[in-house]
Amino acid sequence: MPSYTVTVATGSQWFAGTDDYIYLSLVGSAGCSEKHLLDKPFYNDFERGAVDSYNVIVDDELGDIQLIRIEKRKYWFHDDWYLKYITLKTPCGDYIEFPCYRWISGESEIVLRGGRAKLACDDQIHILKQHRRKELETRQKQYRWMEWTPGFPLSIDAKCHKDLPRDIQFDSEKGVDFVLNYSKAMENLFINRFMHMFQSSWSDFADFEKIFVRISNTISEQVMNHWQEDLMFGYQFLNGCNPVLIQRCTKLPENLPVTTEMVECSLERQLTLEQEVELGNIFVVDFKLLDGIDVNKTDPCTLQFLAAPICLLYKNLANKIVPIAIQLNQVPGDENPIFLPSDAKYDWLLAKIWVRSSDFHIHQTITHLLRTHLVSEVFGIAMYRQLPAVHPIFKLLVAHMRFTIAINTKAREQLICEYGLFDKANATGGGGHVQLVQKSMQDLTYSSLCFPEAIKARGMDNTEDIPYYFYRDDGLLVWEAIRAFTAEVVDIYYGSDQVVEEDQELQDFVRDVYVYGMRDKKASGFPKSIKTKEKLSEYLTVVIFTASAQHAAVNFGQLFLGMYPEEHFIETPVKEAMARFRKNLDAIVSVIAERNKNKKLPYYYLSPDRIPNSVAI
Repeated sequence: MPSYTVTVATGSQWFAGTDDYIYLSLVGSAGCSEKHLLDKPFYNDFERGAVDSYNVIVDDELGDIQLIRIEKRKYWFHDDWYLKYITLKTPCGDYIEFPCYRWISGESEIVLRGGRAKLACDDQIHILKQHRRKELETRQKQYRWMEWTPGFPLSIDAKCHKDLPRDIQFDSEKGVDFVLNYSKAMENLFINRFMHMFQSSWSDFADFEKIFVRISNTISEQVMNHWQEDLMFGYQFLNGCNPVLIQRCTKLPENLPVTTEMVECSLERQLTLEQEVELGNIFVVDFKLLDGIDVNKTDPCTLQFLAAPICLLYKNLANKIVPIAIQLNQVPGDENPIFLPSDAKYDWLLAKIWVRSSDFHIHQTITHLLRTHLVSEVFGIAMYRQLPAVHPIFKLLVAHMRFTIAINTKAREQLICEYGLFDKANATGGGGHVQLVQKSMQDLTYSSLCFPEAIKARGMDNTEDIPYYFYRDDGLLVWEAIRAFTAEVVDIYYGSDQVVEEDQELQDFVRDVYVYGMRDKKASGFPKSIKTKEKLSEYLTVVIFTASAQHAAVNFGQLFLGMYPEEHFIETPVKEAMARFRKNLDAIVSVIAERNKNKKLPYYYLSPDRIPNSVAI
């Protein structure tokens, strides 16, 4: 009788093992086997991190194996099990891999198919077409869209983390990690002490040093020692945590009535301000998004304030960016003066502090939350709803969606919810942060997520004119490495533009993003469909770059880009493409490391060895 060797790999995360009964059935082109209990006498099967092998003898020839069915039945109590993969050695010596990388909860069953990536047009056998369809039907019931707040991108339909599908919840290990990190952050930042400090007058600027008591590294020490200087202030717009707002000024803002006479002590080329603008030496950061946003009033005993500044900056003869004029609100007038470097020391310093405060609010709510976390969640939900596990695009993107929906759900529970951390610690809390996201949705466009286009749109693309913009330089290197990789993967599975256009699952994925993520807004520029291989590669680059590199630049994290510990792809050409991708990323690491040598203020946020695969911290 035919004999198969079945190898089962259990996950290594906490509580991944199980004591439940595990049954396996084989579905072949010539018939189905009976279900077989996978059990070895006097042996503890399916322990955490274990790889166990079993002989399965069947009565009849099954033909080509199409599917395997795994059933889990209770032993003592409900016991979740994380199945990584199953490999099957057939009677004729062939090996078939069945990737899973999923939790199996309670008494349930899952059906797996071989790991070779397939488009829908590649499936000609009815049972495989049926499996594909049923998988998506099940997922679409599990992954439902929900409007958390009007004007936001739609999110997952779950009130709290435990309501999420088990496969996208934090592992127990990761969940504990999240809680510990959250608590540790509060402890390290003395949040209660901060709140007390913010509610009382500070006697000296040296009080700022208390912020850095438990934060010690090269960058924090440089910032602590030089934060009051104009050079550091300008540098942070290029390479700080929010390097996406500065843009070349092509025309002085009408609502900033600054003149040459006002700033001539800052202009080093003996030219007028208008001439400096014409030469491309003037830059602007405009915080108009904050204009009209409600200030936090959740604590009646604490008065909080918001500014909506316009900051004019100048490229000096050393090619460094320095501030030359600051107006704290949008409407000019006697009560809204323009502050200058020639003003009294603390007047100018306080004006810069107000700009930094505004930068913080835009960074946290828009640059970080909306434009990386919430956008990546949209891609993730659409992926789970419209792409089956066998689809090559699912296999490509799933690592970059890891825990994204879970961490965003936690954020809606603990951070941006009513009475959450935003309400307690931010001047935009109490609803202002919600208004900011709603307002910023008008500027959330597809082109603004295409890194090279976004840099060019702000006039910041000339490397000779602006030589110290490391966020741009490193970002372009990483963008191109990702684009080259996605183009290789697209070439492997899509023989022509027509195949792209006729891939209905792909088109449904793209349409889900447009309709639900971008709320069906034509002005967003998000495509409703994709018709060419080139556009598909660009789209996939946007998804991966947003979830990995862009998030790293404005947050910093773990689980590094180019590392795919879950082997969803089994084909050699894709594994070779992954190896080339990692080699390209390693080369970028070397370039950045060489540049950073001997720098007092190194920039490494976009070094691929420090870029997380997904936005999940």
